[in-house]
Formats: sequence, structure tokens, C-alpha cells
Amino acid sequence: MTDTPTLALNDGRQLPQLGFGTWQIDEDKAADAVRTAVEVGYPMVDTAAIYQNERGVGEGLRDAGGIFLQTKIWNESQGFDRTKKAADKCLERLGRESVDMLLIHWPCPEKDLFTDSWRALIGLREEGKAKSIGVSNFREEDLRRVIDETGVVPALNQIELHPGFQQRALRAVHEELGIVTQSWSPLGQGGGMDNAAVKTIAEATGQPASAVILRWHMQHGLCAIPKASSRDHMAANFQALDFDLTGDQMAAIDALDSADGRMGPDPADFN
Repeated sequence: MTDTPTLALNDGRQLPQLGFGTWQIDEDKAADAVRTAVEVGYPMVDTAAIYQNERGVGEGLRDAGGIFLQTKIWNESQGFDRTKKAADKCLERLGRESVDMLLIHWPCPEKDLFTDSWRALIGLREEGKAKSIGVSNFREEDLRRVIDETGVVPALNQIELHPGFQQRALRAVHEELGIVTQSWSPLGQGGGMDNAAVKTIAEATGQPASAVILRWHMQHGLCAIPKASSRDHMAANFQALDFDLTGDQMAAIDALDSADGRMGPDPADFN
């Protein structure tokens, strides 16, 4: 696991650049899936309150040391007091006294509570319940607002990001502000692997198409958290650590970006 490259967070800590995502993994299957991911070599696991699998994830990590664990506060728990209570419930379900990273899952701009939630996360970090704190699905205006109002810059922003929706403008904002970009649905929910350009690169490198896409994320300095349901898929994804893409291959994937490539909700109106 020490061979997995890391990204420097703005709080002085290190984030593994490739992790295991658990979205849509049922509670009763989460423990086995996480144990398998750890056996394959994944040094990070991502979950969330809304995934309803934190107990299983915690069980799967019970005997695993040194795994970077992150979870997220769901929309209904926004606000200062509710966020702090929700975080305690997350820790209880995970069987942990702290997590490595705690995120606000969505900004929910209509609720207008994300700054209060961010203040709660700052407090949770000071209490030692979250070693690092960040956000998910935040837009530029949301990021600048929490920074302006609290003086604390999120360590990362986890956003939808894949070859068909590359978020270049927001990535530039992250670069300016010193925020790590973490990619959810990094494979485009599997769709990216069917692209002709990706298939051509996979054939040229002798690597799985999923590993090609994940390698593209890594060479752009992004952190990717693909989900996989089988050991074979987990291992195929993990091969992203084993090779490099050429400049031309990177450019071929860069060319797949689409302005209307978003697959998930729009943070502007998701509440």
C-alpha cells in the first residue's frame, strides 16, 4: 500500500491518489467488498451516510490498519448542530473515534446552510473527530463563500469527473485555492470504457480500459475513487498504478470532454 502515490492536502496530510468507492454497495455486502479491496491493495475507502453502508464499511476495516477512511454528511443534516450530531452518528456506525476525511456531501444552495455545516466541520476537526475536512459537489461560488466566511479552505472537493465531463474550469479554481480534486464516477459509470479512443489506448498499453481512464486521472493530479463489485474489477482498476500514458494518449482522452457530459445531479439545484 505504500506504493500508492499520494497528494499533499493543504492541512499537511497526505491523501492516497487511488481509493475504493462504495456507492451502491449494499450494507450486507459492504464488509466483504471492503475487505477484498484492502487485500487488493487499496489504501483508501470512501463512503457516506446516504449510502447506508457505513456499518458494513466499518466492519470490513475492523482488522485493517492504516486505511484512509472518508465519509460524508447528507443534505438533511445540514446546519451547525445537525451536522455535528450527524457526524457522531457516522462515527458510531463506522465504529470509529475519528475519520481521516469528513465531507459535506452537497452544497444544497436553496437550504443556505452549508456555511454553518462547514463551521461544524471545523469544530469537528478541532475536536479530533475528523483529521481532515472537505466538501463534495461544491461550485466555485460555494467554495469562495465558505473560505471568505470562515477563513478555512477545504482540503478537497469531491466532484463528478470523468473523460466525458472533465470540469476544467473548476479544477483551475481548485488549483488556485490549494484544494485537491477528487473524482467521483471516474469511469463515467462504466461508459468511458466503451469509447473507441480508450479502447485503442488499452490495446496499445495492454492494460484494462478502466485502468487507462484511472491512469489519466492520476497523471492529471486527480484522486479517483472507482467502485467495483468483484475482485477482478478491483484488481483491473488497481493496475492504474502499473504504467504511464504518453502525452499523445493523454491528449486523446482530453479530447473526449463534453460540455453536456454531466451524468449526475447539478449542484446548482440539487437540495
